[in-house]
Amino acid sequence: MGTGKRGLLTAALTVICAVTVLAAPGTAFAAPAPLPVPAPTPTATPPPDKDLEEVREKLDRLYHDAAVATDAYNGAEEKAKKQSAEITALTKKITQGRQRLAELKDRAGAAARDQYRTGGLSPTAQFLLSDDPGQFLDGAGRVLQGQQATKTLITEVARAQQDLREYADDAAARWKELEADRKARAAAQRKIRRQIDTAEKLQSRLEKKQKERLAQLEREAAAKAQTAWLDTGVLDRADGTTSVQGDEAVRYATAQLGKPYVWGAEGPDSFDCSGLTSQAWAAAGHPVPRTSQEQWRQLPHVDIKDMRPGDLIIYFDDASHVAMYIGDGRIIHAPRPGRTVTVAGAGSMPVLGVVRPNATDPSHGRPHATAPSHGRPHATVPAHGRPDA
Repeated sequence: MGTGKRGLLTAALTVICAVTVLAAPGTAFAAPAPLPVPAPTPTATPPPDKDLEEVREKLDRLYHDAAVATDAYNGAEEKAKKQSAEITALTKKITQGRQRLAELKDRAGAAARDQYRTGGLSPTAQFLLSDDPGQFLDGAGRVLQGQQATKTLITEVARAQQDLREYADDAAARWKELEADRKARAAAQRKIRRQIDTAEKLQSRLEKKQKERLAQLEREAAAKAQTAWLDTGVLDRADGTTSVQGDEAVRYATAQLGKPYVWGAEGPDSFDCSGLTSQAWAAAGHPVPRTSQEQWRQLPHVDIKDMRPGDLIIYFDDASHVAMYIGDGRIIHAPRPGRTVTVAGAGSMPVLGVVRPNATDPSHGRPHATAPSHGRPHATVPAHGRPDA
Protein backbone atom coordinates (compact mmCIF):
# COMPACT_ATOMS: atom_id res chain seq x y z
CA MET A 1 0.00 0.00 0.00
CA GLY A 2 1.45 3.27 -0.97
CA THR A 3 2.32 6.00 1.41
CA GLY A 4 -0.57 8.22 0.20
CA LYS A 5 -3.21 5.57 0.72
CA ARG A 6 -1.90 4.75 4.19
CA GLY A 7 -2.24 8.46 5.16
CA LEU A 8 -5.86 8.61 3.99
CA LEU A 9 -6.71 5.41 5.86
CA THR A 10 -5.15 6.73 9.07
CA ALA A 11 -7.17 9.92 8.84
CA ALA A 12 -10.39 8.00 8.20
CA LEU A 13 -9.83 5.74 11.21
CA THR A 14 -9.18 8.76 13.40
CA VAL A 15 -12.53 10.29 12.39
CA ILE A 16 -14.40 7.02 12.93
CA CYS A 17 -12.87 6.57 16.40
CA ALA A 18 -13.82 10.08 17.33
CA VAL A 19 -17.40 9.58 16.19
CA THR A 20 -17.60 6.30 18.08
CA VAL A 21 -16.39 7.90 21.32
CA LEU A 22 -18.84 10.75 20.94
CA ALA A 23 -21.74 8.36 20.34
CA ALA A 24 -20.88 6.00 23.18
CA PRO A 25 -23.52 5.75 25.93
CA GLY A 26 -22.69 7.17 29.33
CA THR A 27 -20.39 9.78 27.93
CA ALA A 28 -20.62 12.92 30.06
CA PHE A 29 -20.95 16.39 28.59
CA ALA A 30 -20.85 19.80 30.17
CA ALA A 31 -24.28 21.10 29.22
CA PRO A 32 -24.44 24.84 28.58
CA ALA A 33 -25.78 26.79 31.60
CA PRO A 34 -29.35 27.96 31.04
CA LEU A 35 -29.89 31.75 30.77
CA PRO A 36 -31.02 33.21 34.12
CA VAL A 37 -34.72 34.02 34.23
CA PRO A 38 -35.28 37.35 36.01
CA ALA A 39 -37.49 37.15 39.08
CA PRO A 40 -40.83 38.88 38.64
CA THR A 41 -40.79 42.44 39.96
CA PRO A 42 -43.15 42.71 42.93
CA THR A 43 -45.91 45.23 42.29
CA ALA A 44 -47.66 47.10 45.03
CA THR A 45 -51.25 46.01 45.21
CA PRO A 46 -53.43 48.95 46.07
CA PRO A 47 -55.69 48.35 49.02
CA PRO A 48 -59.32 47.61 48.24
CA ASP A 49 -61.83 50.43 48.20
CA LYS A 50 -63.04 49.38 51.65
CA ASP A 51 -59.65 50.20 53.14
CA LEU A 52 -59.40 53.48 51.26
CA GLU A 53 -62.90 54.37 52.40
CA GLU A 54 -61.73 53.88 55.99
CA VAL A 55 -58.79 56.18 55.25
CA ARG A 56 -61.17 58.78 53.82
CA GLU A 57 -63.40 58.63 56.88
CA LYS A 58 -60.41 58.95 59.20
CA LEU A 59 -59.17 61.98 57.25
CA ASP A 60 -62.64 63.47 57.51
CA ARG A 61 -62.56 63.10 61.30
CA LEU A 62 -59.08 64.58 61.61
CA TYR A 63 -59.92 67.61 59.50
CA HIS A 64 -63.23 68.03 61.29
CA ASP A 65 -61.46 68.11 64.66
CA ALA A 66 -59.04 70.64 63.21
CA ALA A 67 -62.04 72.68 62.05
CA VAL A 68 -63.53 72.74 65.55
CA ALA A 69 -60.16 73.80 66.98
CA THR A 70 -59.84 76.49 64.31
CA ASP A 71 -63.22 77.93 65.28
CA ALA A 72 -62.08 77.97 68.92
CA TYR A 73 -58.86 79.70 67.88
CA ASN A 74 -60.70 82.32 65.83
CA GLY A 75 -63.18 82.91 68.66
CA ALA A 76 -60.39 83.43 71.20
CA GLU A 77 -58.62 85.72 68.75
CA GLU A 78 -61.73 87.88 68.36
CA LYS A 79 -62.20 88.06 72.14
CA ALA A 80 -58.57 89.05 72.56
CA LYS A 81 -58.98 91.89 70.07
CA LYS A 82 -62.06 93.13 71.91
CA GLN A 83 -60.37 92.89 75.30
CA SER A 84 -57.29 94.71 74.04
CA ALA A 85 -59.51 97.53 72.79
CA GLU A 86 -61.29 97.67 76.16
CA ILE A 87 -57.97 97.77 78.02
CA THR A 88 -56.82 100.63 75.80
CA ALA A 89 -60.03 102.56 76.53
CA LEU A 90 -59.70 101.89 80.27
CA THR A 91 -56.07 103.02 80.24
CA LYS A 92 -57.19 106.28 78.64
CA LYS A 93 -59.87 106.72 81.31
CA ILE A 94 -57.34 106.02 84.08
CA THR A 95 -54.97 108.64 82.67
CA GLN A 96 -57.78 111.20 82.44
CA GLY A 97 -58.98 110.28 85.93
CA ARG A 98 -55.52 110.82 87.40
CA GLN A 99 -55.30 114.22 85.75
CA ARG A 100 -58.74 115.15 87.11
CA LEU A 101 -57.79 113.96 90.59
CA ALA A 102 -54.59 116.02 90.50
CA GLU A 103 -56.59 119.13 89.53
CA LEU A 104 -59.07 118.53 92.35
CA LYS A 105 -56.26 118.10 94.86
CA ASP A 106 -54.73 121.39 93.70
CA ARG A 107 -58.06 123.10 94.28
CA ALA A 108 -58.37 121.48 97.71
CA GLY A 109 -54.87 122.67 98.58
CA ALA A 110 -55.73 126.23 97.55
CA ALA A 111 -58.85 126.11 99.75
CA ALA A 112 -56.79 124.89 102.68
CA ARG A 113 -54.28 127.70 102.21
CA ASP A 114 -57.08 130.28 102.15
CA GLN A 115 -58.44 128.90 105.41
CA TYR A 116 -54.98 129.07 106.96
CA ARG A 117 -54.64 132.74 106.01
CA THR A 118 -57.89 133.55 107.87
CA GLY A 119 -56.43 131.98 110.96
CA GLY A 120 -59.00 129.24 111.03
CA LEU A 121 -61.41 131.49 113.05
CA SER A 122 -65.04 130.59 113.20
CA PRO A 123 -67.52 132.91 111.42
CA THR A 124 -68.88 134.09 114.89
CA ALA A 125 -65.44 135.05 116.10
CA GLN A 126 -64.69 136.91 112.92
CA PHE A 127 -67.98 138.83 113.27
CA LEU A 128 -67.20 139.92 116.84
CA LEU A 129 -63.71 141.04 115.91
CA SER A 130 -64.71 142.86 112.78
CA ASP A 131 -64.67 146.68 112.68
CA ASP A 132 -67.29 146.69 109.92
CA PRO A 133 -70.13 144.19 110.62
CA GLY A 134 -71.77 144.96 107.30
CA GLN A 135 -68.58 144.10 105.41
CA PHE A 136 -68.28 140.99 107.52
CA LEU A 137 -71.78 139.85 106.63
CA ASP A 138 -70.94 140.19 102.97
CA GLY A 139 -67.81 138.17 103.57
CA ALA A 140 -69.76 135.61 105.60
CA GLY A 141 -71.94 134.95 102.57
CA ARG A 142 -68.87 134.28 100.55
CA VAL A 143 -67.57 132.00 103.32
CA LEU A 144 -70.77 129.97 103.20
CA GLN A 145 -70.42 129.70 99.44
CA GLY A 146 -66.83 128.64 99.92
CA GLN A 147 -67.87 125.98 102.41
CA GLN A 148 -70.39 124.61 99.94
CA ALA A 149 -67.73 124.65 97.23
CA THR A 150 -65.35 122.82 99.57
CA LYS A 151 -67.98 120.18 100.27
CA THR A 152 -68.58 119.75 96.53
CA LEU A 153 -64.84 119.57 95.96
CA ILE A 154 -64.48 116.81 98.54
CA THR A 155 -67.31 114.89 96.90
CA GLU A 156 -65.67 115.22 93.50
CA VAL A 157 -62.32 114.02 94.84
CA ALA A 158 -63.99 110.96 96.41
CA ARG A 159 -65.84 110.21 93.17
CA ALA A 160 -62.66 110.56 91.11
CA GLN A 161 -60.83 108.19 93.44
CA GLN A 162 -63.68 105.68 93.22
CA ASP A 163 -63.71 105.90 89.42
CA LEU A 164 -59.97 105.26 89.33
CA ARG A 165 -60.35 102.18 91.51
CA GLU A 166 -63.15 100.84 89.26
CA TYR A 167 -61.14 101.50 86.09
CA ALA A 168 -58.13 99.75 87.61
CA ASP A 169 -60.26 96.75 88.66
CA ASP A 170 -61.85 96.53 85.20
CA ALA A 171 -58.45 96.71 83.54
CA ALA A 172 -57.13 93.95 85.78
CA ALA A 173 -60.15 91.76 84.93
CA ARG A 174 -59.65 92.39 81.21
CA TRP A 175 -55.96 91.48 81.50
CA LYS A 176 -56.95 88.26 83.25
CA GLU A 177 -59.44 87.42 80.47
CA LEU A 178 -56.86 88.31 77.85
CA GLU A 179 -54.38 85.90 79.40
CA ALA A 180 -57.03 83.15 79.54
CA ASP A 181 -57.83 83.66 75.86
CA ARG A 182 -54.14 83.65 75.01
CA LYS A 183 -53.89 80.21 76.60
CA ALA A 184 -57.05 79.07 74.78
CA ARG A 185 -55.57 80.21 71.46
CA ALA A 186 -52.33 78.39 72.18
CA ALA A 187 -54.17 75.16 73.08
CA ALA A 188 -56.35 75.38 69.95
CA GLN A 189 -53.28 76.06 67.85
CA ARG A 190 -51.57 72.93 69.17
CA LYS A 191 -54.66 70.82 68.47
CA ILE A 192 -54.98 72.20 64.93
CA ARG A 193 -51.36 71.38 64.13
CA ARG A 194 -51.64 67.93 65.71
CA GLN A 195 -54.72 67.00 63.68
CA ILE A 196 -53.31 68.37 60.43
CA ASP A 197 -49.93 66.68 60.96
CA THR A 198 -51.65 63.34 61.60
CA ALA A 199 -53.76 63.72 58.45
CA GLU A 200 -50.77 64.65 56.33
CA LYS A 201 -48.74 61.69 57.60
CA LEU A 202 -51.64 59.37 56.85
CA GLN A 203 -51.87 60.68 53.28
CA SER A 204 -48.10 60.56 52.79
CA ARG A 205 -48.14 56.76 53.23
CA LEU A 206 -50.38 56.33 50.20
CA GLU A 207 -49.00 55.58 46.76
CA LYS A 208 -49.83 57.85 43.84
CA LYS A 209 -52.53 55.51 42.52
CA GLN A 210 -53.99 55.18 45.98
CA LYS A 211 -54.20 58.95 46.33
CA GLU A 212 -55.89 59.19 42.95
CA ARG A 213 -58.41 56.54 43.93
CA LEU A 214 -58.99 58.24 47.29
CA ALA A 215 -59.73 61.51 45.50
CA GLN A 216 -62.14 59.67 43.22
CA LEU A 217 -63.93 58.17 46.23
CA GLU A 218 -64.27 61.66 47.71
CA ARG A 219 -65.79 62.98 44.50
CA GLU A 220 -68.19 60.04 44.31
CA ALA A 221 -69.28 60.52 47.93
CA ALA A 222 -69.88 64.23 47.34
CA ALA A 223 -71.84 63.62 44.14
CA LYS A 224 -73.96 60.98 45.89
CA ALA A 225 -74.71 63.34 48.79
CA GLN A 226 -75.52 66.19 46.39
CA THR A 227 -77.92 64.03 44.37
CA ALA A 228 -79.69 62.82 47.52
CA TRP A 229 -79.98 66.44 48.71
CA LEU A 230 -81.50 67.58 45.42
CA ASP A 231 -83.90 64.63 45.43
CA THR A 232 -85.51 66.04 48.59
CA GLY A 233 -86.87 68.91 46.44
CA VAL A 234 -84.96 71.42 48.52
CA LEU A 235 -84.67 73.82 45.57
CA ASP A 236 -88.23 73.54 44.30
CA ARG A 237 -89.25 76.90 45.79
CA ALA A 238 -86.04 78.80 45.15
CA ASP A 239 -86.77 81.86 43.01
CA GLY A 240 -83.21 82.81 42.12
CA THR A 241 -83.41 86.40 43.35
CA THR A 242 -80.83 88.04 45.56
CA SER A 243 -80.21 91.30 47.36
CA VAL A 244 -77.78 93.96 46.20
CA GLN A 245 -75.54 93.20 49.19
CA GLY A 246 -75.85 89.48 48.52
CA ASP A 247 -74.62 90.06 44.97
CA GLU A 248 -71.65 92.02 46.32
CA ALA A 249 -70.78 89.23 48.76
CA VAL A 250 -70.97 86.58 46.02
CA ARG A 251 -68.79 88.72 43.77
CA TYR A 252 -66.14 89.02 46.47
CA ALA A 253 -66.18 85.27 47.21
CA THR A 254 -65.94 84.42 43.50
CA ALA A 255 -62.87 86.62 43.14
CA GLN A 256 -61.09 84.48 45.77
CA LEU A 257 -61.39 81.19 43.83
CA GLY A 258 -58.10 79.30 43.74
CA LYS A 259 -56.60 80.96 46.84
CA PRO A 260 -55.26 78.50 49.44
CA TYR A 261 -56.94 77.48 52.66
CA VAL A 262 -54.94 78.54 55.74
CA TRP A 263 -56.48 78.14 59.18
CA GLY A 264 -57.04 81.45 60.97
CA ALA A 265 -56.64 83.41 57.71
CA GLU A 266 -59.10 86.05 56.53
CA GLY A 267 -57.42 87.29 53.35
CA PRO A 268 -56.35 88.77 51.20
CA ASP A 269 -54.05 85.94 50.03
CA SER A 270 -55.55 82.99 51.93
CA PHE A 271 -58.68 82.12 53.91
CA ASP A 272 -60.28 79.65 56.22
CA CYS A 273 -64.00 78.97 55.79
CA SER A 274 -65.41 81.66 58.07
CA GLY A 275 -62.63 84.05 57.13
CA LEU A 276 -63.93 83.91 53.54
CA THR A 277 -67.60 84.42 54.42
CA SER A 278 -66.97 87.18 56.98
CA GLN A 279 -64.72 89.11 54.59
CA ALA A 280 -67.19 88.69 51.73
CA TRP A 281 -69.99 90.26 53.74
CA ALA A 282 -67.69 92.94 55.14
CA ALA A 283 -66.87 93.86 51.53
CA ALA A 284 -70.63 94.08 50.91
CA GLY A 285 -70.91 96.61 53.73
CA HIS A 286 -72.53 94.29 56.25
CA PRO A 287 -70.06 92.91 58.83
CA VAL A 288 -70.84 89.49 60.36
CA PRO A 289 -69.28 87.47 63.21
CA ARG A 290 -65.86 85.98 62.51
CA THR A 291 -66.50 82.30 63.27
CA SER A 292 -68.92 79.80 61.72
CA GLN A 293 -70.38 78.98 65.14
CA GLU A 294 -71.07 82.64 65.92
CA GLN A 295 -72.48 83.19 62.45
CA TRP A 296 -74.91 80.37 63.15
CA ARG A 297 -75.72 81.67 66.64
CA GLN A 298 -76.10 85.37 65.89
CA LEU A 299 -77.36 85.74 62.32
CA PRO A 300 -81.04 85.38 61.36
CA HIS A 301 -82.01 81.86 60.28
CA VAL A 302 -84.00 81.25 57.10
CA ASP A 303 -85.68 78.13 55.78
CA ILE A 304 -83.30 76.21 53.55
CA LYS A 305 -85.97 76.16 50.84
CA ASP A 306 -86.02 79.96 50.84
CA MET A 307 -82.27 80.49 50.58
CA ARG A 308 -80.89 82.84 47.96
CA PRO A 309 -77.40 83.68 46.67
CA GLY A 310 -75.30 85.34 49.35
CA ASP A 311 -76.85 83.36 52.19
CA LEU A 312 -74.50 81.33 54.36
CA ILE A 313 -74.96 77.57 54.73
CA ILE A 314 -73.74 76.16 58.04
CA TYR A 315 -72.54 72.55 58.05
CA PHE A 316 -72.29 69.74 60.63
CA ASP A 317 -74.06 69.50 63.96
CA ASP A 318 -71.40 71.58 65.69
CA ALA A 319 -71.52 74.39 63.08
CA SER A 320 -67.83 73.83 62.33
CA HIS A 321 -67.98 74.80 58.64
CA VAL A 322 -69.63 77.55 56.61
CA ALA A 323 -69.97 78.26 52.89
CA MET A 324 -71.66 80.86 50.71
CA TYR A 325 -74.60 79.83 48.56
CA ILE A 326 -74.26 81.12 44.99
CA GLY A 327 -77.35 79.62 43.38
CA ASP A 328 -78.06 76.58 41.22
CA GLY A 329 -77.45 74.28 44.19
CA ARG A 330 -73.81 75.35 44.51
CA ILE A 331 -71.55 76.96 47.11
CA ILE A 332 -68.19 78.69 47.26
CA HIS A 333 -66.09 77.74 50.26
CA ALA A 334 -62.58 77.30 51.66
CA PRO A 335 -62.62 73.54 52.36
CA ARG A 336 -59.61 72.47 54.43
CA PRO A 337 -55.78 72.48 54.59
CA GLY A 338 -54.18 71.51 51.31
CA ARG A 339 -57.18 72.74 49.30
CA THR A 340 -58.12 76.04 47.71
CA VAL A 341 -61.26 78.18 47.62
CA THR A 342 -63.54 76.30 45.26
CA VAL A 343 -67.07 75.67 44.02
CA ALA A 344 -68.88 72.58 45.31
CA GLY A 345 -72.36 71.13 45.59
CA ALA A 346 -74.32 72.72 48.43
CA GLY A 347 -75.49 69.29 49.57
CA SER A 348 -72.09 67.61 49.46
CA MET A 349 -71.77 67.96 53.26
CA PRO A 350 -74.35 67.56 56.06
CA VAL A 351 -76.32 70.83 56.20
CA LEU A 352 -77.18 72.24 59.63
CA GLY A 353 -79.07 75.29 58.39
CA VAL A 354 -79.00 78.60 56.54
CA VAL A 355 -78.44 82.15 57.83
CA ARG A 356 -78.97 85.46 56.06
CA PRO A 357 -76.75 88.35 57.19
CA ASN A 358 -79.03 91.05 55.74
CA ALA A 359 -82.36 89.46 56.54
CA THR A 360 -83.79 92.86 57.55
CA ASP A 361 -83.02 94.32 54.11
CA PRO A 362 -86.25 94.12 52.05
CA SER A 363 -84.43 94.77 48.78
CA HIS A 364 -84.08 91.68 46.63
CA GLY A 365 -82.20 93.45 43.86
CA ARG A 366 -82.48 91.57 40.58
CA PRO A 367 -82.78 87.95 39.41
CA HIS A 368 -79.53 86.13 39.94
CA ALA A 369 -77.63 85.11 36.82
CA THR A 370 -77.37 81.52 37.98
CA ALA A 371 -80.95 80.90 39.05
CA PRO A 372 -81.44 77.28 40.13
CA SER A 373 -82.17 74.90 37.27
CA HIS A 374 -82.63 71.92 39.65
CA GLY A 375 -80.41 69.82 37.39
CA ARG A 376 -78.11 67.14 38.70
CA PRO A 377 -74.44 67.92 39.31
CA HIS A 378 -71.72 66.23 37.36
CA ALA A 379 -70.08 63.25 39.04
CA THR A 380 -66.95 65.34 39.41
CA VAL A 381 -68.46 67.89 41.80
CA PRO A 382 -65.55 68.69 44.16
CA ALA A 383 -65.64 66.62 47.33
CA HIS A 384 -63.74 67.81 50.31
CA GLY A 385 -65.09 65.59 53.03
CA ARG A 386 -65.22 67.29 56.36
CA PRO A 387 -63.74 70.75 56.11
CA ASP A 388 -61.46 72.69 58.35
CA ALA A 389 -63.25 75.83 59.25
